[in-house]
Amino acid sequence: MDSTKVKQLDRQSYDVVIIGAGPSGAVAGAMLVNQGLSVLILEKQFFPRFSIGESLLPQCMRFLQEAGLESVLHQYAKQCGFQFKNGAAFHKKGINSAFNFTEKFTEGPGTTYQVKRDVFDKLLADEVQKKGVEIRYGHQVNQVEQLQPSVCLTVEDQKQESYQVEGRFLLDGSGFGRVLPKLLNLEQASDFPVRHSFFTHFADKIDCPEFDRDKILITVNPNFDDVWYWLIPFSDGTASIGVVGLPERFEEYARLSNDEILQQFIRQDANLNRLLSRAEPLQPTRAIKGYSADVTSLHGENFALLGNAGEFLDPVFSSGVTIAMKSASLAVPLVIKQLVGQKVDWQKEYAEPLKFGVNTFRSFVEAWYDGSFQDIVYHDMHDEAVSRMISSILAGYAWDKNNPFVEKSQRRIAVLAEVCRD
Repeated sequence: MDSTKVKQLDRQSYDVVIIGAGPSGAVAGAMLVNQGLSVLILEKQFFPRFSIGESLLPQCMRFLQEAGLESVLHQYAKQCGFQFKNGAAFHKKGINSAFNFTEKFTEGPGTTYQVKRDVFDKLLADEVQKKGVEIRYGHQVNQVEQLQPSVCLTVEDQKQESYQVEGRFLLDGSGFGRVLPKLLNLEQASDFPVRHSFFTHFADKIDCPEFDRDKILITVNPNFDDVWYWLIPFSDGTASIGVVGLPERFEEYARLSNDEILQQFIRQDANLNRLLSRAEPLQPTRAIKGYSADVTSLHGENFALLGNAGEFLDPVFSSGVTIAMKSASLAVPLVIKQLVGQKVDWQKEYAEPLKFGVNTFRSFVEAWYDGSFQDIVYHDMHDEAVSRMISSILAGYAWDKNNPFVEKSQRRIAVLAEVCRD
């Protein structure tokens, strides 16, 4: 960038600069400021803003508690329409199954909330500001000027005026914006197949007494096992509904609008069609195409990537926000350690531990799409001990090495699926 275009201001300096005010940025910011560090969050958008990832996992509650943000969530849950959540329900061709997260292998919270992310993210960001974190909305990071000996960024504000800001360390919590991966050429193709998703919010008007609003409902399309739907109820009578599938599953509907495509797929499943027979859309249907992402490295000189800025797998088990918060929980102690002059091995102390749990989720996502985990979920004879182990992972406890389905997830899923088939 031409230096003459940079607003002539003294560089503003902070201990830590964070890109993005979503869940990973908010949790990291709160944890850092709680330790007396100066923190600036640069957020390109203005809150509230729409986002997916609305069904939290119970493991998230541990990270929110660690950051001092859990109490505000409980305090405003009812007011914000957040729905109490205690598990996950599954449906496929008339077969129902469910996992109760309070009946799990790993110790820790077994309940959480299903949240409207626009309200949820703003609630956390507002609380973080009260703690002393500075958040600048409408400010976009356009360039990384340097990473050593300190970080220097060129930022553009909402008036399209540029300035520079310095930090001793930089965290990227920009999510799907993937700011540092783009600016530092860290992006690489995900090994997950490209999938499309169509989704919106409805006034659901569900009056079926068997429907459990305390659980997310995951439904498999009756025609294609690799196409599935989410139905995430909120406590105010609204719900988030979406369908996910390979691009070719939607080709014959290419001339239809997003609204019509979503409705076409809802009608294909008898149970969903019945549940949503009186539903009314509250906003236009949105679409995301090719959302899976990866990077060559999660860290570098004076920076680290959080959550979706590093890697995003798939929405099927709602792991995105959990991974984002886990990354913040892992990174912050290391940032503090480095800032006081201690040596940090970011690969061994951050990237590898984070990827361990991500790879657990990966095994379950891959098994969902190849059908083996679906064979387990919809099997009618569940061993209680095994169910508790699986329930723990679905509740977000993908880093518990004491759980056999974490430590050797691929092999155990394959063996259990074979048993269920037999």
